[in-house]
Amino acid sequence: MQLPERTQANTLERITQRELDDAIKKHSVFLKGVRGGARAVFKFKDLSHLDFHGADMSQSDFTGSVLTGANMKNCLFKGVSFFSCDLRNANLEKGDFSRADFRGAFVAGANLTGAVLAGADLREGKVMEKERGKGLQDVHRADTPERIHKTIFTGAKLSDTDLSGARASSADFSDADLSGVKIKDADFSSANFAGANLSQADFTGTDLRDANVKSSIMTGTVLAHTETGGANLKEALAETAMGTDFEDMKKSMEDLLKEHTTWIATAGKAGNRMDLSGYDMRHVEKLGKYHLTAVKAVGATFLNQDLTGTAMQSAILDRADFRDCMMAKADLRGSSLKNAMMSRADLTEAKLGALQFTKEDGSTWLQRVNLSGANLRYGILKGADLRDAIMTGIDLSYGILIDCDLRRADLTGALLYNADLSGCLLDDALIDERYRDMALAAQKERQ
Repeated sequence: MQLPERTQANTLERITQRELDDAIKKHSVFLKGVRGGARAVFKFKDLSHLDFHGADMSQSDFTGSVLTGANMKNCLFKGVSFFSCDLRNANLEKGDFSRADFRGAFVAGANLTGAVLAGADLREGKVMEKERGKGLQDVHRADTPERIHKTIFTGAKLSDTDLSGARASSADFSDADLSGVKIKDADFSSANFAGANLSQADFTGTDLRDANVKSSIMTGTVLAHTETGGANLKEALAETAMGTDFEDMKKSMEDLLKEHTTWIATAGKAGNRMDLSGYDMRHVEKLGKYHLTAVKAVGATFLNQDLTGTAMQSAILDRADFRDCMMAKADLRGSSLKNAMMSRADLTEAKLGALQFTKEDGSTWLQRVNLSGANLRYGILKGADLRDAIMTGIDLSYGILIDCDLRRADLTGALLYNADLSGCLLDDALIDERYRDMALAAQKERQ
């Protein structure tokens, strides 16, 4: 949650929304070649959380600036310099960044879905910072020890983007979603794709020599005429690692659901519990429409599924793969998700609180959600209800937990590096005091 040393907002001049809007207007005139225009230049400025309103900012310069959480959706940024910029969690969806300079940029957790980065420069860059009276100086970035810094796209959403012809040697795409991306005739030598989703990606003619693809998902990935010398392709996850295809099951989803409904209605005396453990559910159409209360799906694969608003209360989902799933407003109350893989999942306003049951003697007990050991790196949990949740050892690094209800949650041993906890309710939560203090600091900054 704390900004890297080189991009601390209080060391840079803050740009207001009005100042940005004025600059956008003048830049529009500049692009038309009309008198009175001015090229937008924001070197070493703080533009975090500002809205670019879909503007054409081609040829502008943002060198060394902070753009965390900025709304840059549907904008044109052709030939723009984002050299050494901090773009964490920014919305770059469907933007055009052709030939843009991203050298040394920090783009972790950003949304670039459907963006165009054809011909973009994503190589290493020497990070510089402006100091009073000293001009440009080399600086040390707190998140990495090197003086020559890699371009970092860890955890970014890049599905269906166009990176053809991009220069991305040594760039870091670990844990990123590059499903369906087009990367033709590009240089991605020595790039890091560890844990990334590369399903259906097209690397035709691209240099992938010495690339790290350990634990990445490479189902349907096209590697025609691709240089792969030194790349650890054997350590990637192929189709067989996704589990047994659900289509191989003899019964249809509807038949299983009927038996499952009977099992629930009769408290297990009739029917059969739906057991999807070990199955690959990626190709089941409209899976989110089914009510899967109390389903058992240990180690099942739901990768990339749209489970918006799905009902999975009191389910056993341990070690299940929910990476890149859309689970906004999903009802997972009382479910077990121990060691589940949920990186980049969207759980906005999801119900992850406890279920309350009443015994025959009138006493009540809580069945708490168990997320212990789960991987929710780069997850989006805005406004999620996590009251009383068991979250011991959970990895929420770079997660967006704005306005989450974490009252009485157990976050013992949780990893919250660079997570945004602003607005969270933490009353009676078991959490490292440093994270509690950071949440309070973030809230003050937000106000």
